[in-house]
Amino acid sequence: MKLRGGNIIRFILLLTIISLFFLPKNTFGQATKKEVYGIVIDTAGNPLKGVSVHLTSSRDTLFTSTSATGYFHFGRVLGNDIRISCTQIGLSILERSYPLYNSSTAKLDVGKLTMFPHVSLLKEIVILKYKPIVYKQDTVQFNLDAFQFDRRALLEEALKALPNVQVSRDGSVYAFGKPISSVKVDGKRFFGGDVLTATRNLPADFVKSVQVIDFYGDEATAKGIKSTESEKILNIVLREDKKKITFGQATVGGGTADRYLGSIGVNRFDNGKEYSVVSSINNTNTNLFSFGSPNGGEREREMGELADFADPTDGVNKISSVGASFSSPLSKTVNASGKYSFTQRNNYTVGNSLLQSIYGSGKGVNTSISNYEDYRIKSVDRTHKMDWDFDMKLSPKDQLKISPKLSWTNSTSRTLKDRRIKNNRLSSTGNYEAANSTESPAAALDLFYTRSFDKPGRKILYTFHTDFNALDKDEVLHDNNKGIDSTATPPKITETFLNQMIRTDNESKNIQSRLSLVEPVDLGGVLEINYDIDYTKIDANRSTFDHTNSEKEPIFIDSLSLKYNYSFSSNKVGMIYRQDVGKNVKLNFGFAVQASELKGALTGQDNPASYPNVNFVPSAGLKWKFTKEEDLSIDYYGRNNQPNFYQIQPVVDNTNTQNIVVGNGELKSEFANTIVSKYRKSMTGKGQYFEASFAYNLVNDKIVADRTIEPNSTIQKTTYRNTDGYFDIKSYYLFTASLFSDNLQLSLNGNGDYYNNISYINDKKSFGGHILITQAIQFRYAWNDIFEAELNGNYSLNRATFDWPFRDNITAHSGIVGLGSKAYLGKHFTMGLELSQKFNAGYSSSWSNISPTIINAYMEYTFGRNNLGMLRFQGFDLMNQNTGISRAVVGNDILDVQNNRLARYFMLSLNIRLQKYPKKT
Repeated sequence: MKLRGGNIIRFILLLTIISLFFLPKNTFGQATKKEVYGIVIDTAGNPLKGVSVHLTSSRDTLFTSTSATGYFHFGRVLGNDIRISCTQIGLSILERSYPLYNSSTAKLDVGKLTMFPHVSLLKEIVILKYKPIVYKQDTVQFNLDAFQFDRRALLEEALKALPNVQVSRDGSVYAFGKPISSVKVDGKRFFGGDVLTATRNLPADFVKSVQVIDFYGDEATAKGIKSTESEKILNIVLREDKKKITFGQATVGGGTADRYLGSIGVNRFDNGKEYSVVSSINNTNTNLFSFGSPNGGEREREMGELADFADPTDGVNKISSVGASFSSPLSKTVNASGKYSFTQRNNYTVGNSLLQSIYGSGKGVNTSISNYEDYRIKSVDRTHKMDWDFDMKLSPKDQLKISPKLSWTNSTSRTLKDRRIKNNRLSSTGNYEAANSTESPAAALDLFYTRSFDKPGRKILYTFHTDFNALDKDEVLHDNNKGIDSTATPPKITETFLNQMIRTDNESKNIQSRLSLVEPVDLGGVLEINYDIDYTKIDANRSTFDHTNSEKEPIFIDSLSLKYNYSFSSNKVGMIYRQDVGKNVKLNFGFAVQASELKGALTGQDNPASYPNVNFVPSAGLKWKFTKEEDLSIDYYGRNNQPNFYQIQPVVDNTNTQNIVVGNGELKSEFANTIVSKYRKSMTGKGQYFEASFAYNLVNDKIVADRTIEPNSTIQKTTYRNTDGYFDIKSYYLFTASLFSDNLQLSLNGNGDYYNNISYINDKKSFGGHILITQAIQFRYAWNDIFEAELNGNYSLNRATFDWPFRDNITAHSGIVGLGSKAYLGKHFTMGLELSQKFNAGYSSSWSNISPTIINAYMEYTFGRNNLGMLRFQGFDLMNQNTGISRAVVGNDILDVQNNRLARYFMLSLNIRLQKYPKKT
């Protein structure tokens, strides 16, 4: 029976599951909801405000705090054997039990609870463990004992239970709206900081607490002056009895559509020493080092897409990888860590794209070139990576950190395209084929040194960075096109053929050095004086050969070949002054003078082009801490952005005969002015958190595309130039709260971005406004160890407007509604369901399946000692509709892309967790 593409079935499924999600608790077991309330007072009979009240029962774990009158209230208590604990710094813990309470009146008035002053410091330590969240200056700590999650789970599942922390299906972790970039275990990088290796290998019951840290870099940490935006990192604090243990897991799985998965990982923690070996092979798009989990996917999405349970990786991939890491003290003063990994990825992508390029003739006639392509891409990438860190304490006052890195990548690919281009009554059809082989070795070295002096706060800091990157590429391409000019009678037909061999040999070298002196001054201020050097050199060699006649030797094309040397150098001297104004306000301001120079020359050229420039770079910042839980920060940064090689190379690149690119060797570097503000407020007693940020970025001498259209053709030509007028505005907010009880959590977040894009179209300056708006909502519900679910919704607007060649806008809407639920059936069985429905509008009308429905389901059975074995049966994409859709706006181009993704399959997998504890003595 066919019901218009299954729309009625989708609606019924979605309505049924959402109804189950919001069923009241008494639907399952007819539990009676009870109210528990009382008043907390001190020994003088005065009410105590802000006392943390913790209620546990056979079915509840609830938190609240007392009001100004000392009153507290729990309105949805399900269990019996009620226990109440009251804590406040300076007072002894008060505990009361009501083990036999099961009144039919469903109300429990505990009366007045009196708290006494404490005299033991040990009591303070005990109090801290009851606090679920501890806020520090740049760190938020979640104590896992205070949160509800399945104790058999890996850390990834436990993170989902933490407020302000989100985990997407592919394993991406977001904290307070920002992606987690790195992971440490007990302050040391675990497997090179790889997020998935930690979250999908560490058992949750090993972890005492999880710290979300705003990390500004080693230099900022050492000198206490933050001059850049922070990144979010996780520090996982292990329990004391789990700091010496060997653990790991192995997974094997097979399924329909020839899907398979195999992985193994072994880890050793030994009181500060860490060793890991992991390996995996699969064709389920499992991300690198996400071993031991039958789930798959890559971290390529934004936080607003948490509602999407589809696999986000384009194409179908076969991945094999192996890696090893260690972290260990080499002596009392030297600690070392290192990581090696090898990955091979075979990718096959089938897709199509629509590129709309908006032009005008200058005489009131509108011109828009549309380029529709069907393509198939096969590629193989092999990558070796090695990273090391050596932390050395040369003396009590001298510390040195050295971090070398090496990598080597070999890639081969083949691309086939069929294109259809139209420009009013001009059209072109053609096919394109390219095969290439690439080798890319790279090396880098980072060094950080700091020395402290007898005078408190006085420091010298030195940072050094150098890297080397090379690219050796051989490419063979064939581009055939047939053009039809319908303005002529009869239509005029032209055919073009391009057969080229291109050999590319590029090398890039970069050196950055910074010396800083930090000096405390009178009135509690700190002065920093710094000197920076930045030097980049690129040597590019490109040889192009005409290979039209395959029976003869290729003919060298001098006009399409080059040997080019390019360098960028800058010297910057500056100062920053920081002052604490009272206990709650911190100010910093400073300036720098930066002299820079761009040089470029063709090999053998007598007079190389040179473009010197001098910039005045101010900086300023304000941080105002209104209360312990509320603060505001405003910062200004200035920086130079140099052009890349492909924007300045003075040679024609016609590898795409319909879009010819010519670099501009006279480009100047950009100068960006950025203002960032952030407001945060935590309401711990109410279980609420709010954060908002606003950023404005103004770029002088912005490097933009200069696009022209060849007369009476579908051929476009692109070069680059500097211009003023570009700016962008970015805003973000996050609000989380507990609804009714801690069992139901609400999360709201949204982004609003505006880009005032500048481009040149047929030599006329054009302003193109680009608006991106995203709004997401999430409900998370947990019912003890029985049921948990997430209901997500996301809407995004992508709108591009143009003021020339004619006023117009192109708008795309997309929305996702997703539900993920999990039910624990006894001690051994778990069932899960993931459903997401996409809604897309405004994209290419020729696309099929533009609003796919994704349904995933699984069942798990745990067995063995401590349930360390797990058998899992899962079905992925039951409706067989997974596909990828995206839109990008650059200058006068609107690009819509649709690619294939991993489709329906069923898999049975076996996972064994391995744990070995040391023998007790």
